[in-house]
Amino acid sequence: MLHDVIAAVSSASGRAAVALVRVSGRDARSVAARVLTPFRPDEPRRVWRGRAHHPESREVLDDVLYVVYADGASYTGESLVEIWCHGGVLVQVELLGALCAAGARPAEPGEFTRRAVLNGKLDLLQAEAIGDLVDATAPAQRRAALHQLDRGTSSRIDALRERVLAIEALVSYDIDFPEEDDGPVSPERVTAALQETTTAIDDLLATAGEGTRLRDGALCVIAGLPNTGKSSLFNALLGEDRAIVTEIPGTTRDAIEVPAVFGGFPFRLVDTAGLRASEDRIERLGVEVSRRFLTAADVVLYCVEAGQPLAPTEEVFLSSLSVPTLVVHTKGDQGVRGLEATDDLVGATDDFVGATDDLVVSAHTGRGIAAVRERLAALAFHGLRVAGNGAPVLTRERHRAALAHARHELEEFQRSRGSGLEAAIAATHLRAAVTALEGIIGLITPADVLARVFASFCVGK
Repeated sequence: MLHDVIAAVSSASGRAAVALVRVSGRDARSVAARVLTPFRPDEPRRVWRGRAHHPESREVLDDVLYVVYADGASYTGESLVEIWCHGGVLVQVELLGALCAAGARPAEPGEFTRRAVLNGKLDLLQAEAIGDLVDATAPAQRRAALHQLDRGTSSRIDALRERVLAIEALVSYDIDFPEEDDGPVSPERVTAALQETTTAIDDLLATAGEGTRLRDGALCVIAGLPNTGKSSLFNALLGEDRAIVTEIPGTTRDAIEVPAVFGGFPFRLVDTAGLRASEDRIERLGVEVSRRFLTAADVVLYCVEAGQPLAPTEEVFLSSLSVPTLVVHTKGDQGVRGLEATDDLVGATDDFVGATDDLVVSAHTGRGIAAVRERLAALAFHGLRVAGNGAPVLTRERHRAALAHARHELEEFQRSRGSGLEAAIAATHLRAAVTALEGIIGLITPADVLARVFASFCVGK
């Protein structure tokens, strides 16, 4: 199946100026030659013009451009032909049908990239980065995906693997020279190397939380008492009217979730029902939904009407939150008593765990809205903003779980070593740590892992 000729439309479906169709596999040139006239495989990486026709009926389907890639010099690492035809549903579908009639089969989701991994053109982290780059909706996601595609994260994993292999080499002396009292390598040297490696793993694991938010979008929940301007702020932050706004308390009965980008980072912004006790059954259900969203929130945007003090119940609620919280004083255009309307943050802090900041805003005039967006980005993605674009970040649970497993194996090695277990037996934990790290990059990858990785890819990728 690895050597089958596969074909797929790699561009988006629908009406467009141009569509791209890929053909890859050992006999890709033979298949393309039955469809394209004239077919010129003798000069790879050169653009040729030709006509595409059905191999059986010989009906002309389109005027096209095509490029031939030689084995080892293509995206997949095998013989590949890329064909540009006119966009539109009919032309690309008929061209794909002609290629299948000529001997290709429809590609499975992500099969082109999967072959690139299996043929050594990409490692598994790079392949995942391609999927992330295609799915990116925020600049920060694009930057992280490009960094991973450039082997930024792979290089870090490679370095960790080399460290564990170095420890394994040190321990091998204890196995090969058991007659030595302490072996040719002191135990302190092994312990120090273990500590350095564990610390390096911990540093990378620490990025997993923000990495998950970067991939999925940070869940930002707008909360507050009824009629405090939550829905107006929600619309203002989005730049469009998505929630109904009235002066009647309790208008919002259900949570509304919309993707957004603040400060270059992805968010899932949620407008919720006002938090209050109510006799209205529907409103009570809305409040229950609000509390469920608050439980899962990455950051909370709490609304208080400008000039109004926090009620005791609100102070208790805010103190109970364990996630970063931004308190905004809404309706700033209506006059602010005791607070000066400003775009600057009040009481800003660098302690983002459970931090509470205050900002006066006006959804009507736009005052403070830009500052809210920037502050939310700082609260939800503080570590990534400080680290900058060049730092690797774990964006998938697969990466985190494998790294955590490698760390556990190092701890088990240290425990076994300290308990006096035979060195050869204790060293099996080092080998398991190496295997876990190799699994991240894809040096050792079970078929089911590959299937999960590429299941979410589009067919033409």
